Amino acid sequence: MTVRAPYRSLRGISAVAALLAIGAVGCSDVTDAVDSAKDGAKKVARQRSVFSLDIGDCYNPNGKAEGTAYAVEVVPCDEAHQGQVVGEFAIDKGKAYPGDDEVSAIADTRCPVEAQKFAPDTWALPKGAALFYYTPTKESWATGDRAVSCTYTAEKGTFSGTLDTAKSLKPEQLTYLKGSNAVYEALWANQSEKDAVEEDLAGYKAQAKAVGAALDTHVEGLKGIEGTEVGKLRSTLAKAAEDWKKAANAADADTFYLAYDSAFSGIDPNKSVAARKELGLATTVPADEAEVWAG
Repeated sequence: MTVRAPYRSLRGISAVAALLAIGAVGCSDVTDAVDSAKDGAKKVARQRSVFSLDIGDCYNPNGKAEGTAYAVEVVPCDEAHQGQVVGEFAIDKGKAYPGDDEVSAIADTRCPVEAQKFAPDTWALPKGAALFYYTPTKESWATGDRAVSCTYTAEKGTFSGTLDTAKSLKPEQLTYLKGSNAVYEALWANQSEKDAVEEDLAGYKAQAKAVGAALDTHVEGLKGIEGTEVGKLRSTLAKAAEDWKKAANAADADTFYLAYDSAFSGIDPNKSVAARKELGLATTVPADEAEVWAG
């Protein structure tokens, strides 16, 4: 999603006036008109420039969720809403606008990291919530805009309540999530653009090295957490880490494949369900992750 220069539409106010002027056909008609007018007035009063969005704000887009936005309706989080701002950062790219693709690439990399600070357990997100972001456009960049707002937005329907769970999690839960999130971030952030290992062995080996390092850190963190299932998971991930390292050191594609098969299955999210249950975390594997490992 993109953001242009701030603009606040006042057409909603004239619509409210029109509703209030509806003829007195009957009491029910008047009541309906007044109720609609109140709803319209409330929506207008809640309009905020996209430039004023803060972390934690719950909102409804004006129109489609994706596209250029000037303003959104900020609402209390206990009301049904389509999105919540879960992170923000500034792009530091000098004076010239880096281009739409570069801005999107930066947001693709940074927003998952920022969002996990606010909502660490991605398994606990409402069904259908996906990570989106508001970014500068060439026009707004020229006015000094460098901000990116990361949001979880419902692709269909709405959700209620805040996604801010970081403050309510226990230390051991946060330790687990930090390590787990880092593993999958290393996996996807370093994914080669080539479908076959033979086409980019160096790229796949770099990915394997990054995942192996993230697993080492995760396993080390799990040593400080008690629990039978956590202990079992720690052993599983320790073996997976060794397999990823073997893949990282593979001399050729065939050797890589032999190590990769075991390495990839070793971080199957389904293998962490029992440990997550023991830790009191969400236990339903997100559909998109389940689909990847199901194949």
